[in-house]
Amino acid sequence: MTDGYTGAELIADALESYGIDYVFGNPGTTELPIMEAIGKSDLEYRLGLHEDIAVGMAGGYAQRRRYHAHHDDSITPVGVANLHITPGLAHGLGNLYAAKIAGAPLVVTAGNHSTDFRHEEPILSGRLADMARQFCKWSDEVRDVAALPTMLRRAFRVAMTPPTGPVFLALPLDVTMAETDAEPERLGPIPNAGGGDPAQLEYAADLLVEADEPVLVVGDGVARSGADAVAAAVDLAEATGARVHGEILSSEADFPTDHEQWVSYLPTSEELATMLLDTDTICFVGVSTNTTLTRHDEALVDADTTCIHVSDDAWQVGKNQPADAAVVGDPGLVLEDLTERVQGRLSEDVVAERLEAVAEAPDLVEAKLGDYGEGNGDDPRASKAQLVDAMERVAGDAAIVDEGVTSKFVMLNRWDLEPEQYISNKGGGLGYGLPAAVGAAVAEAQRDGPRDVVGFIGDGSYQYYPHSIYSAARYDLDLTVVISDNRNYRILKDNTLGLMGGTEDDYDFVGMDFEPGVDLVKNAESHGARAEQIETPDGIEGALEDALARDGPDVLDVLVHD
Repeated sequence: MTDGYTGAELIADALESYGIDYVFGNPGTTELPIMEAIGKSDLEYRLGLHEDIAVGMAGGYAQRRRYHAHHDDSITPVGVANLHITPGLAHGLGNLYAAKIAGAPLVVTAGNHSTDFRHEEPILSGRLADMARQFCKWSDEVRDVAALPTMLRRAFRVAMTPPTGPVFLALPLDVTMAETDAEPERLGPIPNAGGGDPAQLEYAADLLVEADEPVLVVGDGVARSGADAVAAAVDLAEATGARVHGEILSSEADFPTDHEQWVSYLPTSEELATMLLDTDTICFVGVSTNTTLTRHDEALVDADTTCIHVSDDAWQVGKNQPADAAVVGDPGLVLEDLTERVQGRLSEDVVAERLEAVAEAPDLVEAKLGDYGEGNGDDPRASKAQLVDAMERVAGDAAIVDEGVTSKFVMLNRWDLEPEQYISNKGGGLGYGLPAAVGAAVAEAQRDGPRDVVGFIGDGSYQYYPHSIYSAARYDLDLTVVISDNRNYRILKDNTLGLMGGTEDDYDFVGMDFEPGVDLVKNAESHGARAEQIETPDGIEGALEDALARDGPDVLDVLVHD
């Protein structure tokens, strides 16, 4: 034990100086100096019973704090997770991937063996930075305590600089235990992605003016830019008379869905997506996941379609379709500029003519998707549509963290979600939504007027990390989890039919049904939550009202049919 100032203590001091309040993690021996330093600081440690839970909590926390930071410049919207060497980092990679696709600003660290000991290949050894690299904006190891202040500062700056995302640092024991007289380096201001190339902006405006039936496809980069960016998307849509859709696999509220020019989120169906993208000019803004789940036979966007691409991530510009106008910049700033450049160049008659065409689109979508989630037959269980409708009536203003999977599109199509209300698992791998909901509840608890937090989780997703509920109970978080429970991996059955054709009677669906079923109520209670099962639609609203009225974690296992 040393009496001097150590690398671990410098880490804790740096986190505090950067405005960090919480460290999410699951500790091990190589992290003990950091745990000791956290215990002596004002930082609060939030224990997850699995490393992937810790990363998921940090991700959900960062996504909610980003919304808070849009209204308060003093907030640092970064989630910090500390994992345990090679197996612990391996456990956390699933949700590190999820955070990458969601653009969640994370700083993830893991302890490592001392640099002068690794040649003996002790247990738990591995190349940590290499493991994490494909899921991070930057992945490295601090090999000398003298480099620690700069590398910590760089980690936070890289995580927060658009396009935001995770960063990983390995922290060897000899670095965290070494004495140092260094101090944390100041973080400095974080730049936005700028206003874009004026020449490209002017050309994009020309293309929107000259279009016959422009379509605006908004992606989650709009919501990440802030509520003002969502408002700017509305302004551009109104100025151009554009039809508006959300990108495929939208996971945030990027446009008000009660607006008359909003038509729908684009579905993953090749047939429907191609139909809705069939126009002469499309402006893609903040888009990153706008493609189908499996290969499509035809191009989603016709080769002759004029495409405008706007993103704070240069990689996304022109990625899957040629970009006739390419603007790299902050989506909100770019949308505001485009609106100014377009206004006054289109007559009221032209905008009105475009709006007439827009008005016909919702009926077409309704004919194709109107009964989605309603199911068939006399099953006494709720349909997914009934569940979502009941939730909206009771919890219409709640902050939603969604991993309902096959229930997700039902929620997106039926619930008029507001900006900064909704986040979902954009990466698609199960196991992010429940811990992210716990992290979101941690973030909301920091606000003077916290919103209710509702996790909307499929039963398959819930069973990945049901012990996430332990963390919610341990820290007395106000969280309500609604499980959409159909007792199977419905998404895999749907994809089987989509890939191979036929009807359900043609398949055995190996490994896709939960038989025997898991008692999710007892499971939740064993981790410290109140829980109940709801078997019929008429029990949903009362149970949800009661859960929201109580403090602490509640889990509602709602039986639904396909």
